[in-house]
Amino acid sequence: MVSEAADALTGSLPLLVVDDLCVRYGKVEAVHAVSLRLDAGRIVTVVGPNGAGKTTLMAAIMGLLPSDGRITIDGIDQRGITVEDRVANGVSLVPEKRELFAEMTVQDNLELGALTRRRRGERGRDAGLEDIFSTFPRLKERRRQLAGTLSGGERQMLALGRALMARPRLLMLDEPSLGLAPLIVREIFHVIADLRSRNVSVLLVEQNARAALQVADFGYVLESGEVALSGTADELLADEQVIASYLGLKAVESEGERR
Repeated sequence: MVSEAADALTGSLPLLVVDDLCVRYGKVEAVHAVSLRLDAGRIVTVVGPNGAGKTTLMAAIMGLLPSDGRITIDGIDQRGITVEDRVANGVSLVPEKRELFAEMTVQDNLELGALTRRRRGERGRDAGLEDIFSTFPRLKERRRQLAGTLSGGERQMLALGRALMARPRLLMLDEPSLGLAPLIVREIFHVIADLRSRNVSVLLVEQNARAALQVADFGYVLESGEVALSGTADELLADEQVIASYLGLKAVESEGERR
């Protein structure tokens, strides 16, 4: 069993703390007593099968779903704080369905990501755009193209770029590899890993456990709405239960060979 102590990560006050979170759909409890923490400048992943409650967990943290328990960001209890205020406070979510504006151009979608900053009178929109175009050159090539005409990989790049335009401190990514070709998945996860250098903390929900754990510092395994395992990414990658359930039989064999 992997240790459940998340204190292996360095840092003083965690950026995000979730304590005994429960989320219900009517009488059905989709998330039960989930606790996790994310320290500033770290990447934490939540992996697990379909129906484990991963997306529900993210939606509750973002304030999109009512929940019981406690969510704090920078030590501030999030009860009563609206989704809009969470965004203004530096929290961004890239949902599984990406939710782009299909009839708007790539650049217009990106500029919408900076809307909250513009309302506060912040400048630097052009520099922000160039930063995103440097990260995703294909978006620069397609800046005048309608978002609805992009490929799946390009749409994911645009969704991630739009979120980064808000300059979030906490970025939550829900299944960023879903439906993408392996080459694009590697590119997306390379960008995710590089977010540490931007001082962006990441909560990453993924079915692709191997890819997620390879970029993460710490991980949680969610099963049937509960945390079944947790530990550093290296611990989880070496754990036989995780290998057998999420990384495939070939990984089990390779682990055996190394031993």
